Amino acid sequence: MIKTTAIATLAAVAVLGLSACDVKKTQEGSVNLPKYDVKKTEEGNVTPPKYDVTAPDVKVGSKEQTVKVPTVRTEEKKVDVPAVDVTTAKEKEQQGKK
Repeated sequence: MIKTTAIATLAAVAVLGLSACDVKKTQEGSVNLPKYDVKKTEEGNVTPPKYDVTAPDVKVGSKEQTVKVPTVRTEEKKVDVPAVDVTTAKEKEQQGKK
């Protein structure tokens, strides 16, 4: 049960991390294909576009929290639960400007 919850939490963090990326196109790309007749008339040249990608900071850990655990009778126990802290690219930019 705990492993399933941990795996589900990590999958959710991965999806959130991928959606929090900030991608900016920094250069246009171009493709000049070679032209062929019977002889090659010019050389080909390919310049792919460039991108700057700022990935989010993700901190995964645990913190102690009191939760109700079902037993024969209900009692409170302290257990470690997942703690996730995500700083998106935009938040990192704002912190850098301060």
